Amino acid sequence: MQATGIDLALAFDRGSALDLGPARLDGIDLAPGLAIPSDGDPRIDHALQGLLFTCGPDHIRHPEPVEGRSAGDSGARYPLHGSLSATPVTAPQRTQAADGTLHLSGMAEIALADGGLARLHRRWQLAPDGTLSLSDSLENAGSAGFAPMMMYHINLGAQLFGPQTRVAGAMLEEGGLGWHFGAGESSHVCLPAASGAQDGWASVRLGPLPGAGGAWLQLDFALEGLPFLQMWRRQSGVANVFALEPASHRIARRPVLREAGELVDLAPGERRNFALRLAVLRA
Repeated sequence: MQATGIDLALAFDRGSALDLGPARLDGIDLAPGLAIPSDGDPRIDHALQGLLFTCGPDHIRHPEPVEGRSAGDSGARYPLHGSLSATPVTAPQRTQAADGTLHLSGMAEIALADGGLARLHRRWQLAPDGTLSLSDSLENAGSAGFAPMMMYHINLGAQLFGPQTRVAGAMLEEGGLGWHFGAGESSHVCLPAASGAQDGWASVRLGPLPGAGGAWLQLDFALEGLPFLQMWRRQSGVANVFALEPASHRIARRPVLREAGELVDLAPGERRNFALRLAVLRA
């Protein structure tokens, strides 16, 4: 998809839930491409190369045991970042509105790690000014409840960054921090995102990006489904990546979240919604 009012070209992965692949601004790919680490899961190695991939809908982060399995099936685990990646969409539809806004939609039917079934109804919109909007409706299409977990990785090649590149947002201490936060080759942080939110939406900005003409990126996400902001960076070997990651849950093991009442089941036939927006701001 190509925005009409800005030189922004986006590629969507029909073989993996219409997640985003390369994203070229003025011919420069914002996504990390091959500059990503490998965790040994080819689904995730592929997904990390693009600008956005989706964790879930049954699990996020690293593998954990599936709850409630019998002793003979005690080795069942949720896969790395959940079951969605590498799930194709069926019958994707692309249309263009009179104002030039492009629409892309599709449905992915997802086999969950616990034996259940979910459907992700996904809709992208690309406005002429380059603002990209994502609306997801997650449906429990199985016969038993499951607890949805979702996280959206907006991955960027950190070779585009400079020492002045910062993340700015009201949820951050003192309103922002440098992109190379923490110590060592890798660091991450996860925090509640509600501070400073407007009309139920949180907002964070990243920039300037010297390698992309000094542009900034603005990420807005709906707190209804994504009340946390996680950030992650990795600079080691060939890996040079930074990610903004709106998330449904804080960092904690599944039993801890369940005990705290933070894993809320979705009944058969019910839906839960998630939404975000990504915009390019010129220098």
